[in-house]
Amino acid sequence: MVKAKETDLEGVLEGKKQYQVPLYQRVYAWRAKQLDQLWDDVVAIAETRRTDSTATHFIGSLVLASSPDNAAVGLQQFLVVDGQQRLTTLTLLLAALRDHLVETEGEEHRERIDAQYLVNKYEPGVPPKLLPTQADRASYLAVIRAAPDAGGEDEIGAAYRRFRAKIAEADDPEDPYDIAGIENAVLRGLAIVAVTAEPGDNAHRIFESLNNTGLKLTQSDLLKNYLFMRLGERAEPVYDSVWLPLERKLDPESLELLFWLDLVQSDERAKQSDTYVGQQRRLSRMGTSAEVEAEVARIAKLGDVLAKILDPSREQNSEIRRRLERIKAWGSATAYPVVMRILDREAAGTATAEQVVRALTYLESYFVRRIVIGRATAGLNRSLLQAVGTIAEADDVGAALRRYLSTGRKHFASDAQVREAVGTVAFYWQGRAAQKKLILQWLEESYRQKELVSPQDLTIEHVLPQSLSDDVRGELADVLGEGADVAYEHERVVHTLGNLTLSGYNSEMSNSPFDTKRAWLATSGLRMNHLIAEQARWGPAEIAARSAELAERVIELWPGPDESLVGVDDAPSELRAAVAAVVPEIPAGRWTSYGEVALVVGTHPQPLAAVISAHPIPNAWRVLQTGGTISPGFRWLEPGRTDDPRDILRAEGLTFDENGKASPERFIDALELAAIAGFEVDEEDLLQRRRPMSSANLTQLNVDQLSFWERVREHGLDHAPHLGSWGKPLPQMWFNLYIGTKGANIELVVNSESSVVLVDFRIRNDKALFHRLLHRRTEIETDLGYPLEWLELPQNKASRIQLVRDGDFRDESLTGELTAWLVAKADDFARVFPKYV
Repeated sequence: MVKAKETDLEGVLEGKKQYQVPLYQRVYAWRAKQLDQLWDDVVAIAETRRTDSTATHFIGSLVLASSPDNAAVGLQQFLVVDGQQRLTTLTLLLAALRDHLVETEGEEHRERIDAQYLVNKYEPGVPPKLLPTQADRASYLAVIRAAPDAGGEDEIGAAYRRFRAKIAEADDPEDPYDIAGIENAVLRGLAIVAVTAEPGDNAHRIFESLNNTGLKLTQSDLLKNYLFMRLGERAEPVYDSVWLPLERKLDPESLELLFWLDLVQSDERAKQSDTYVGQQRRLSRMGTSAEVEAEVARIAKLGDVLAKILDPSREQNSEIRRRLERIKAWGSATAYPVVMRILDREAAGTATAEQVVRALTYLESYFVRRIVIGRATAGLNRSLLQAVGTIAEADDVGAALRRYLSTGRKHFASDAQVREAVGTVAFYWQGRAAQKKLILQWLEESYRQKELVSPQDLTIEHVLPQSLSDDVRGELADVLGEGADVAYEHERVVHTLGNLTLSGYNSEMSNSPFDTKRAWLATSGLRMNHLIAEQARWGPAEIAARSAELAERVIELWPGPDESLVGVDDAPSELRAAVAAVVPEIPAGRWTSYGEVALVVGTHPQPLAAVISAHPIPNAWRVLQTGGTISPGFRWLEPGRTDDPRDILRAEGLTFDENGKASPERFIDALELAAIAGFEVDEEDLLQRRRPMSSANLTQLNVDQLSFWERVREHGLDHAPHLGSWGKPLPQMWFNLYIGTKGANIELVVNSESSVVLVDFRIRNDKALFHRLLHRRTEIETDLGYPLEWLELPQNKASRIQLVRDGDFRDESLTGELTAWLVAKADDFARVFPKYV
C-alpha cells in the first residue's frame, strides 16, 4: 500500500527521523540553474507570506520507502526512492541559513536549527536527519557539522556556497525580518507531497517511473538500482567491495555498454535501447539475495573484460594486446560482443592465449577483407552477433570463429575474391575513412617489420590524381597510347587499392602529374612510397601490378576463410539483403529517394530500383524519385492491388503539392537514413559521391535554396572566422558545415513551409554525447550568450541542439538579415561546441 500526504519541509524533518539515500542512487547533481530556480521560488513565497501566512508553493514529491534497518525503537528510517536531489538541496539551504544567522546574530541559532531540522541530537552518534549516498557523504556531513572544510569544490560544496552568497545578498540591514521570512518560507511555505511505500511494496517500480530531478536516468542507473534494491543488508558491503571498483574502471556510458554486451551473449536480437528491459526480465527470475550477489560479482568480472577492450594496455599478453589495440583503432563497437565472449572464455580458463590470438586475428581479417572486396557493412551486425553463441562452448574459439565466418553469406572474402577485387573495387569508397587508412598503415608496417608507422599527419593519397587536369590527362594519354579512352581508364583505376598510398604531403602534391609526385614520394618515410617512386611512369598497368602485389600481402597478413566451406557468389541476394535492411526503417510520414538509398547500400539508383520493383520490401512506397514524385515504374507486388501509393503516404502524414511532389521538409537524406538503419557510412566519402541534382530536375524552390546558400557561403567566408570549411552549396533545404568534431556537424536549415530558419548542432548516433552536453547546458548557453532548444529525439539515432528564428528565406526584404544571422550563429556554434565535445 502507498500512502500520500501533503506536508512541508518542517513536517518532513521534525522528529526522530532519518532519510537514507541508497548507495545505488545518483550522486548529487543540482547546479546553478536548479539552485537559482529554487532560491527564486523561496524568495517569492517569502514575500507573499508577509501578507498571507497560509500561502504555499508546491515544489514536487518525495517518494519514500520504509528502511529495512528500522528497529522497534529509536529512529524512524526511510529510504529516499525519489526526490533526493530536492531534499538534499533544502537541507543544504537550511545549513546555509543556520551559518549565516550564527555569524550575524549568535550561536543560539545553531542549536535551534540543528536540533529541529538537521541532526538527531539526542541519538547515539548524533546522526544527521539526511544521510546521502556514500560518494556525497563526507562533503555533506562537513556542511551539516559546520566543519572547517565545509563548502568544498564538489557539487555539494558548490550548492552550500551559492546559498551562503544568496542569503548574504538578501540580508537587508534595514529589515530585521527578511532572513526570518526566508527561513519561514523554506520550512513552511514549500508544499511537498510525501509518498510513502509500506513494507513489502515494490519501491523499485516507483523509482523506475519517476524522475523529478530533470536529469535522465540511464539504463545502467536503473539496473544498478534494481540489483542493489534486492541485496538488502548485503548492499553496502557488496557496493564497497565489488561495484565501486567496477565504477572506477568504467564510466556510466561504458557500464550501459557492459550490460548490453552481457545481454547479447544470450540474446543476439537484443537492441542496446532495450538493455534495461531485457536484463531486468532475466534478473527477476533470481529468487535470493545470494543469487543477486553472485550476479553482481559476475557482472564485475565481465567489466574487467570490457575494460581491456576499451583500454588494451590492461592486457598482459603482448600479442593479445596488439590485436585488441587494432580492434579498438578500427572504431566499430560491432566487434565488441564477439570480442567480449572470446576474452571471457580466456578469463574462465576455457580458451588458451594462442586460441584467443587466432580468434582476434580472424576477426580483424574479416573486417579487412570485407572492405577490400567492397562489402564493408552489409549484414555485419547480424553476422557478428550470431557468432557469439557459436563460439560460446567451442573447444577452440579461433577455429570455431573461422568456421562460422566461412559459411553462409557472411562475405569473408576468399583469396581468389581478394585477388579479383583489388583491381576492380573502388577501395577509396569502401568503409570509413579511418578504416581504409588503417589498412594502408598496416600494409606499410608489414614492409617495415617491427617498426610502427606514426599515422597522425598521414592522409590517403591518390598517386594518379582524382581530378583529371590537363597535365594529368596528357601524361595519362602518353602512358595509354593513341586512341585510348583516357577518361574511362582514369575512372576505372583511380580509386582502386593499387593507386592509393599514405602521405604527409597531400596538399603539396595535390593534382600534380606523376613526374612531379615522384620526387615527393622518393623522400617519404614510407617504404610503400619508395617502391612507387621507383616506377618510371604511372598508369593502369603499374596500378594493376601494384594491386596484385598488395593483394598477396593482404592474403599473407590476414588469413582468410576455410575455402572448403565458402559458398557460391551471392552478390544479387546481398544487394537485396542490404536494401531490405534499409528501406523498412524509413519512418511513416517521411520519404527518401532511390539515389539516397543507393548511396547507403553502395550501389546505383538503377539496380536499386530493379531490386525494389522485383522483391517485396516493406515501405517501398516511401522511396520516390528525386524531387519527390512517384516513379512511373512503381508497381504493387500484391496481385490485383492498384491503389495510388500517394494515398498511403498521405494517410501516413506526408503532403504533396499540386504537381504531385512530396514535401521536401519530410525528406530523409542518406546520412540520416544510414543512422536510422544502423549502417556504418563514412560521411565525407558519401558527400563526395553524391552528384548534385541536374538543373532539369530542379523546382523553383530548389533554385531559391541554391541561390540562398551561395549567398550564405559567400558571406560566411568573409565573416565566420571559426568556420574554416564551407563546402559546395546544393539545391536543398539544408547546408552542412563540418568543424572537425567526430560524430557531429553544424547544419543550417531553411524551412519554407514553417517560414523559419535555424542553426542546428546535429549529433549522429551518439546519445551519450548529447547527454554529456546537456549536463553542461548552462555553461554552453552562457558561453553562447543565448538559450537553445535541446532535442534528444529518443525515437531517432540522431539528436539536435538548435537555435530557431522566424523568417522566410525567399522574402527578399529578409534575405540579407537571415544570411547574416545564420552565419553569425553558425560561427558561434563553431566557436563554442568543440570545446565541450
